[in-house]
Amino acid sequence: MNQESTEDQVNKVGASDEAVPTETEKNVDVGIESSLESAAVLANSTVKDQQEETDQVKESNDEVGAETIKEEVEERTNSVVADSAGKDQQESVDKAVEEIEEKVAEEAEKEAEKSAIPMLDYPNMDLEALADALEKLLKEHPVQQLKKNTDAIKNVFNAKFGALLAEKKALFLADGGDSIDFQYASPVKSRYNALLTDYKKRRDAYYTELETRLKENLEKRHSVIHDLKSLIADADTKTMYKSFKALQTRWRDIGPVPRNKYNDTWRNYHHHVERFYDLLHLSNDFRDLDFKHNLEEKLKLIARVEALAELENVNDAFKELQQFHKTWKEEIGPVSQEHREEVWQKFSAASKKIHDKRHEYFRSLRSQHQSIIETKLAIIEKISAYDTSMNKKHSDWQRSIKEVEAMRTAYFDAGKLPHSKSEQLWQKFKTATKAFNHAKNAFYKVEKSTQQANLDKKNALIELAESLQESDDWENTTNVMKKMQADWKKIGHVPRKFSDPIWKRFKAACNLYFDRLHNKQDAANKEQMAFIEEKKAYLETVKATDKASLEEINDFIRKWRSFGETPRSVRHIESKFNKHIDKLLEGLSMSPDEIAMLKFKNLVDGYLAQNDGHKLNSEQLFVRKKIDEINKEIQQLENNLSFFSNAANDNPLLLNVRASIDKHINDVAIWKQKLSYIKSLDY
Repeated sequence: MNQESTEDQVNKVGASDEAVPTETEKNVDVGIESSLESAAVLANSTVKDQQEETDQVKESNDEVGAETIKEEVEERTNSVVADSAGKDQQESVDKAVEEIEEKVAEEAEKEAEKSAIPMLDYPNMDLEALADALEKLLKEHPVQQLKKNTDAIKNVFNAKFGALLAEKKALFLADGGDSIDFQYASPVKSRYNALLTDYKKRRDAYYTELETRLKENLEKRHSVIHDLKSLIADADTKTMYKSFKALQTRWRDIGPVPRNKYNDTWRNYHHHVERFYDLLHLSNDFRDLDFKHNLEEKLKLIARVEALAELENVNDAFKELQQFHKTWKEEIGPVSQEHREEVWQKFSAASKKIHDKRHEYFRSLRSQHQSIIETKLAIIEKISAYDTSMNKKHSDWQRSIKEVEAMRTAYFDAGKLPHSKSEQLWQKFKTATKAFNHAKNAFYKVEKSTQQANLDKKNALIELAESLQESDDWENTTNVMKKMQADWKKIGHVPRKFSDPIWKRFKAACNLYFDRLHNKQDAANKEQMAFIEEKKAYLETVKATDKASLEEINDFIRKWRSFGETPRSVRHIESKFNKHIDKLLEGLSMSPDEIAMLKFKNLVDGYLAQNDGHKLNSEQLFVRKKIDEINKEIQQLENNLSFFSNAANDNPLLLNVRASIDKHINDVAIWKQKLSYIKSLDY
């Protein structure tokens, strides 16, 4: 089959389809023009013969129409097919190429409608957000690119508004209304309808204008064909090649034509292009150079098509193939007659491999449909059986929503199906999710009233926080503020539109108060740092003392406490001071019990000076516990004495038990003194 008679031109709007001539093409053009001018005289007789042949054609048929060209092409095609090794194989190749180029033409017509507009999460938008999304699409994108997104918005909006309408009607009837009297006016619905009407008007206007433009382009292409025929008939060797190139540029600049006229128009044009190149036998050298260049380009293109067969993604390969077919027809000129059929057959055979691979891919997909259907049915069954009866709180429903959303995602990820197979499944899926959504909406209808009560509680906390944010009653206000923050966390959710604003108000009031508190504390800390350094220096003085009297030790303690409360961050110096005081006390000529009591008093007096009631309470509990433990030990030892009823008074074991009892009794007396002392403190 002759490639030039079966190729379809890609219809793509705009000048981007114009082929940029290579350096070789430019040299060929210059050479042909020069040769034609220099050979004008020598070729007059040949031109006359060509002119006579052209005149005969004009007399027999003044204008070769599409039907005549089609007959010539069919005769040439039949001849080639008859000479081919296998007619069936050739028909298979031709059919594959026709399908590819039909797809090329179809995609070219849709080029202006392609877009990369993101598909937003429309199902999770409310009605206002959906109307906003539609309005934004109309403002920011060409109308011919909006169909996919607009249809998605329309489906979601209609479903949500239908559910809202049913809910309003149910409430109306529950209040005793009559169904015939029910009316519901929605501003967002009116706005949405106006936007949808605007979209339809713009869309219809676009396609009306497109139809007019396609017809105009068809007339322009007919005009180019007419001018090309006239160029061949006139055969002015000085200007014909330059004029031919200008006609090629005009042809490439013309946009798409009606699809039902495209093939005949292109074949008609290409027939006369071949006639023009046949006329160039006047300058065989340069015509052959042009043919050679075109042959090289077509062989390169064939190699690129053959390489596509190695791509794993058949869809990407097929898109590339469509572009190569466009390049073959639009950007590369004819080759010599002897190579014309050969290169076309190579190109067609390479194209058929990708075509067959794509068909095999889709056959494989069809075999997977049953598996996809079973997977989707299983998911639908899980959603239908999903139990929401135990959902009592917002967090329960949020968990359920995530789980159902995961199943919903799994449904879509299971794979795509043809519309004929997916529609019934889709209806079942919608029914299953509708049951879940109905239960969810019923909960949140009640939750809405609860959220309003929560909003009132939080507003009350905000008012209290704002009334205290300038307070100087640091101790009481700090406790109140902390309690309010804890109460805020315990209060449940509020309506979403109020959540951020009220939180910002509450946070601002709390931050203002605590910033003031921290600034005050920072100022106090600066003052404390001065006496901390004094305390550290005094500690070094005390540590330098190896021995002191009780009076001197008491002076050390009084001086130390006169510095004031030690900040929590440097409380370790208190421990160092107390350890050295204990060391000095141990050096006194006093009984161990007296020294122990002095150490204890120094310790608890230090806690008292620090206003550390927590440690004082802990110390008192510790003392009580020690008293209880020692009393239990005494009781156990006294019980053990019963085993020595017949023993002599000088029995070593008996003497050891009695000594232990005496020691424990003495220890209890010391611990009781400590308890009495700590209880006497006013804290």
